[in-house]
Amino acid sequence: MPLLSDTFDEANCDAFIADKETLWSPYGYGPWAFIVDGNFVGWGGLQPENGDADIALVLHPKSWGMGKPIYDEIIKRAFGAMGLESVTALLPLTRRHVKGLQRLGFEREGDVEYLGERFIRYRLHAPSKSMRRRGAGRNRPHLVSG
Repeated sequence: MPLLSDTFDEANCDAFIADKETLWSPYGYGPWAFIVDGNFVGWGGLQPENGDADIALVLHPKSWGMGKPIYDEIIKRAFGAMGLESVTALLPLTRRHVKGLQRLGFEREGDVEYLGERFIRYRLHAPSKSMRRRGAGRNRPHLVSG
């Protein structure tokens, strides 16, 4: 993770979590814990970034196969109940494999700087209303808010 230092100790972790929890009150969204079959498998979700809702998905390697259903649930909420018009994804310049992101419909917008690091910003626009109804009725992972 490009914004984390090598000295990410317990105190840094506590501060990181506290910072993420403060997003919920002013924005109504922030990172979630991902729980599948009662087990914590990772974290991520949506976070405000310069007027956009930025998506993140960090899974334990044993749970990498769960990424798509978790992503689907995040996007369902973002474009459904939350009514967002788009979401962004920021990838470090070193990230070379982006075809999966592009298959999901994300389009490259350009480079941005965040906390002194450069990223490539991708954007996904909300689908039409007829496309939103297609995902109804599937089993969904449980997302736990802060």
